Amino acid sequence: MKTVKLFGFALVAILTLAFTLPNSYSGQGYKIGDIAEDFSLENIDGNMVSLSDYKDAKGFIVTFTCNTCPFAVAYEDRLVALDKKYASKGYPVIAIMPNNTDVKPGDNMDAMKKRAEDKGFTFPYLMDKGQKIYPKYGATKTPHIYILEKTKMGNVVKYIGSIDDSPRNPKGVQVKYVENAVDALLGGEEVEIKETKAIGCSIKV
Repeated sequence: MKTVKLFGFALVAILTLAFTLPNSYSGQGYKIGDIAEDFSLENIDGNMVSLSDYKDAKGFIVTFTCNTCPFAVAYEDRLVALDKKYASKGYPVIAIMPNNTDVKPGDNMDAMKKRAEDKGFTFPYLMDKGQKIYPKYGATKTPHIYILEKTKMGNVVKYIGSIDDSPRNPKGVQVKYVENAVDALLGGEEVEIKETKAIGCSIKV
């Protein structure tokens, strides 16, 4: 009888832990509360970049973007502005180019380098070589944003979706989803809007 009771207590403890700890990658793309795995991707300067390189970061604004999608291009200045505003506060922008460059040669490394120089990117612009990282995130569009908060358990996904509510026209923005989410995290508050629909071009495989 004691063995049955002990087993019951152990089962309850395991189930409680499973429902209270953030999930790891499940194969369907990250959801809110999941822990994002680290990666090592080549930057336009030839160096390999990982989230673990950012020792003092409080979190990250991870964006899947490219050179060739008009939606991604429309957001470039806003990405630069986000990095300028939040990198010093602990939330740097990390840009990842997920497209198959055989399908979209305009997104190859040389083109990425030129685009970053022309636009004055202040953040790393990484190549998802072999397209191994974007499926883990569940990204489907360029741009597609994931805000991660660094915790003792890992980088927890806190927001997924669009940068704001005006994909093509920065002057038409009424709701700044990413800024609102990062401001909430910096203030120790819960992110109010955790998910929005990513608007952009499909990732080319």
